[in-house]
Amino acid sequence: MTDQEKQALKEAKRAEKRADEEIKQSARDQARRKDTLAREQAIEKDLKARKTKRAEKRAVEEIKQLAKDQSRRKGTLAREQAIAEAQEVRKLKAKKQPR
Repeated sequence: MTDQEKQALKEAKRAEKRADEEIKQSARDQARRKDTLAREQAIEKDLKARKTKRAEKRAVEEIKQLAKDQSRRKGTLAREQAIAEAQEVRKLKAKKQPR
């Protein structure tokens, strides 16, 4: 085998090795992209679940707050009515009592 043939054989082996490495690197890159995508999807799913949970909690809190506000308004109205009735009774008593 001549030096030229040996050199050509070495070059062919290097090219084959380089091609094998490129295939392996491509497979590693593809696996890494797949893992990254899976991680991103998991994060997205978790964020969506948290957002939904916060929205549900906020809705419950709003309902509770509305109920508290309504109860407070009813109480205030009842007190105002009681005060108005008491004033009316005092007026009537004052009219009935001679001075």
